[in-house]
Amino acid sequence: MSIEVVRPARTLQGSLTVPGDKSISHRYAMLAGLAEGTTRLSNFSTGADPASSLACMEALGATVETTGEGPTRVIEVTGTAGKFIQPTQPLDCGNSGSTMRMLSGLIAPHPHTFTLIGDHSLTLRPMERIRKPLSQMGVKMDLIEGHAPITIHGGPLQAIDFDTPIPSAQVKTAVLFAGLQATGTTSLSESVRTRDHSEHALRAFGATLTRSGDKLSIPGGQTLKAIDATVPGDLSSAAFFLCAALLFPDSNLILDSLGMNPTRTALLDVLATLGAKFKVLTVEEHHGEMIGTIQVNVAPGGLKGADITGPLSAMIIDELPVLAAIAPYTRDGIRIRDAKELRVKESDRIALVAKNLTAMGAKFTEFEDGLDIPGGQTLHGAQIDSGTDHRIAMAFSIAALRAEGETEIHGAEAAAISFPEFFTNLRELCPA
Repeated sequence: MSIEVVRPARTLQGSLTVPGDKSISHRYAMLAGLAEGTTRLSNFSTGADPASSLACMEALGATVETTGEGPTRVIEVTGTAGKFIQPTQPLDCGNSGSTMRMLSGLIAPHPHTFTLIGDHSLTLRPMERIRKPLSQMGVKMDLIEGHAPITIHGGPLQAIDFDTPIPSAQVKTAVLFAGLQATGTTSLSESVRTRDHSEHALRAFGATLTRSGDKLSIPGGQTLKAIDATVPGDLSSAAFFLCAALLFPDSNLILDSLGMNPTRTALLDVLATLGAKFKVLTVEEHHGEMIGTIQVNVAPGGLKGADITGPLSAMIIDELPVLAAIAPYTRDGIRIRDAKELRVKESDRIALVAKNLTAMGAKFTEFEDGLDIPGGQTLHGAQIDSGTDHRIAMAFSIAALRAEGETEIHGAEAAAISFPEFFTNLRELCPA
């Protein structure tokens, strides 16, 4: 395990372009692997998770090439024109639940046997939620007590009409990807609107799908064509620096080329409630995704507080750890409920947040589905256990910026799962 030392900062100043959106990168990689022709993707996520999706596409018969470095890096994926091959080895999804769940739907209609594996953390995450709809479509899927490794015996699928029991963009995507290749029109209803990157990505690659109220419908038997696309900056990665900017009264942060998809911007609403001031400098659309440049400062009087419950918790589930990490520095504290899903992410994120808040001297109350964290607290530096979870490592690096004394982030290498440049950017924007 690597250790990063984070020292208290005086302010946060500067501009930043965060890596390409992880969620969009996954979807573009998979659809490019299925499509006909060569897809060219700029600003593809530099994280390890989307790299797992690319590796799986190669194992299924696609060709993946990388040209250029840094800002000029382009990923070229030559697809299989709708015909995946029988892989010679298990499909290794690494640490990526997104890869495992969404890929299951994409490969299920193909007449091969596929085994999907992952690291230890991934084998602990629930996979039963994708078996139910895919089994209804005709997929034979083997799990081990509801978990990976997964074996899929692929073959022809029939359309279904499915109501999602829990808000999950990954389950929705698995069903849409399978429905794209099934016989008939597959419909899916969701009581809580989840991020719609899959809908935009499918349309970008030439697929037809429609939405009527809460119901999505996708006709089967469709083919996809390659695209040229730029992946917007990842708002979930930007969340750490947005929260950091709120910790200092004279901060000034500009985020360039940031994804501003309306199904993801609930985070900005929560931050505005806390006391963030946003200015949208530019905004444009690419393949249905909104990309903009924003400036953020903190309002006079500093951070207030927030109550995060109900559907809002599901909408910003990935950002809850960093909000919890800065909660002690707010005036009124932050209350989080209806977030039990945090316990089955890459780690039990509620438990790890509680452990690390305790290490830094914070007072709080832990619940099965959330936390109550009072404001007006002073934290001290500590040894932080990332639990090999990228969002925990980064969240408590942000908490460390206002703590008294140095903080050691143990297992800091986990940040590379989604944001390899994180600690370099942190040092550049937050001088000690």
